[in-house]
Amino acid sequence: MGKRRAAVVPMNGPTLVILAAGRARRFGGIKPLAPIGPAGEAVIDLLAGDAVAAGFDRIILVVNPDTGPVIREHVAESWPRTVDVRFAVQERPLGTVHAVLAAREEADDAPFGVANADDLYGRPALTTLAEHLAGDAMNCLVAFRLDRALVGDDPVTRGVCDVADGRLVDIAERRQVTVLNGVFTSDDGLDPRQLDPASLVSMNLWGFAAPMWSIFADAMTAATDASEDAEVLLPGVVGRIVDGSLAVESPRMAEFHVLATESRCVGVTHPGDLEVVQRDIRSQIERGERSAAPFGDRS
Repeated sequence: MGKRRAAVVPMNGPTLVILAAGRARRFGGIKPLAPIGPAGEAVIDLLAGDAVAAGFDRIILVVNPDTGPVIREHVAESWPRTVDVRFAVQERPLGTVHAVLAAREEADDAPFGVANADDLYGRPALTTLAEHLAGDAMNCLVAFRLDRALVGDDPVTRGVCDVADGRLVDIAERRQVTVLNGVFTSDDGLDPRQLDPASLVSMNLWGFAAPMWSIFADAMTAATDASEDAEVLLPGVVGRIVDGSLAVESPRMAEFHVLATESRCVGVTHPGDLEVVQRDIRSQIERGERSAAPFGDRS
């Protein structure tokens, strides 16, 4: 844990917590290090480069004890020294809330963002999140259109958002989501089976006000009191907050703004996704939507 380098100049932008502690059993490798860039750059290289360009000034990488040293070494060798990156270790796989809490010692008391380490959200989406965190202490979710959040042909799980007046009402986890001939379906036995391609879905790109640290800690304590191996997930805790089953002291903390984005979210869930994402990144570079170098001219 701790700073990788002490020479970074403190800035005023928000912090992004990147969750890189997953075991990636389906993928069969270290997903954050999957080579998707034109010169073999890893997912976290492009994600961090987009985050820095979007205005995030500190990145906290949450890793696990097994693959964490490899990720640390990669970052030390590949990222510019000007990037303020910290590391935190999630000692046990107890879910995404537990992973976020691992970053607490490296964070300050300002609003912060949370992202997956195996997804590329696009600079516009990350800019939307950074600007919201800089200007408003309200919790938020950056939501993507379903038809811009699927990669490859293998089925995936997507959290379909119920939104009213720009606020999150519920997240319905739909499993076995696929698309065929432009038709999006979920084969999880729930209704409706056919999903609207314009549905807003969560890809785990969140913004949290500082009081959420204590709310997450309380939720984790309650879960582990019931079972030492309980996994606590961000969508579950957020869902309980917005439906009122998890009480919070401030009414503001019970509201989650939904920031809809037209960005495309691509990531590596299955081994077959890698080639698809590589092609997508090449196309983005050819269209001038991203630089071939993840961090641009930073050194």
